[in-house]
Amino acid sequence: MTPTVDIGSLPAPAQRLFAEGAPPPLRLLAAGGVIPGLRPGDIVAVVVALTSAPEPQVADKARATLAALPGPVLSGALTSDLDPAVVEALAHGYPSNAEVVVGLLRMPRVTRAALETLAKRATEQTGELIATNEQKLLANPTVIELLYMNRSVRMSTADRVLELAVRNGLELDIPAFKEAALAIQGELLEEPSQEPTFDDRLAAEVTVLAEGIALDSAVEDTHETDDEGNEQVAKKVLPLHARIAELSISKKIRLAILGTAAERMLLVRDTNRLVAAAAIQSPRTTEHDVARISTSRQVSEDVLRLIANNKEWTRSYQIKLNLVMNPRTPFSFASRLVPHIRESELRSLAKNKNVPAQIQSAARQQLQRKAQGKKA
Repeated sequence: MTPTVDIGSLPAPAQRLFAEGAPPPLRLLAAGGVIPGLRPGDIVAVVVALTSAPEPQVADKARATLAALPGPVLSGALTSDLDPAVVEALAHGYPSNAEVVVGLLRMPRVTRAALETLAKRATEQTGELIATNEQKLLANPTVIELLYMNRSVRMSTADRVLELAVRNGLELDIPAFKEAALAIQGELLEEPSQEPTFDDRLAAEVTVLAEGIALDSAVEDTHETDDEGNEQVAKKVLPLHARIAELSISKKIRLAILGTAAERMLLVRDTNRLVAAAAIQSPRTTEHDVARISTSRQVSEDVLRLIANNKEWTRSYQIKLNLVMNPRTPFSFASRLVPHIRESELRSLAKNKNVPAQIQSAARQQLQRKAQGKKA
């Protein structure tokens, strides 16, 4: 629930604006920020309070004023100990203004809601400013989550806040957190490499390259199948594949979670199981993506296991069928799905030499059960 401005803490001239019978023209002037004798912090507090005024004209005027506060008023207000409601209002109104973000982070009464707003809407610059406030991050783990999931935040910044969480034993509610934490821990234990390191510029180049590749994952893939059934990277995504290969594991994991369809479809086949698991668990992964991925013989058993364990995805008949037909699906999971396969496709499975013998046998047994059921 959004807090309201504590009118009782305002100077007497400001309180009179909210008293019963206060002249409407005076309230309208105040909504425009015209309040002689008040300090900048109190002026902004009055404007914020009037955004909830019962008179539509006053409320609209206050909202317009709040969206474009004069520089001296805004700067002056940031030196005050602002009311929590005012802090939240400024966080909503000026999330990309570095001066405002710095000022709000210093506020004694900055709220979690304000910090979450700043993190969710952070730019590359303001994300870095928020990330330096480790004490506030540790006290508000949701802010770390929002920074990590914000695509505008630099890769190195996201790695740093994730490392902070891992070092301090925090459990974050982000997709593939376990995989991301393991990658960070592994990188912390590694000896510093003597090879040239790839920083945020490389990650930015990967993003630009990926966004230039139009890929509709519902109808096309990043891989092609040759005459022998082997998958190979499609020519149009080869440059992207090469650039992704240069990223660290932790950067690949974040890219797998937040990246484009082309990036996810490459990373779900990554040889590192943590990266592949992060890609399939991305909130951006669609049912169409999963249907395509479940046919791939290049994805790991871990990925197929995650698909098979997802009740939402296995509601799809096509995904169930793909998992049963994919020889890389662990038998314990594929066999569980055989009873859900249609009779015509069970007959095909029972004779299909491209599926494991165990699945052929399970299909035959299921056909026998169906036949016995019909006789009964």
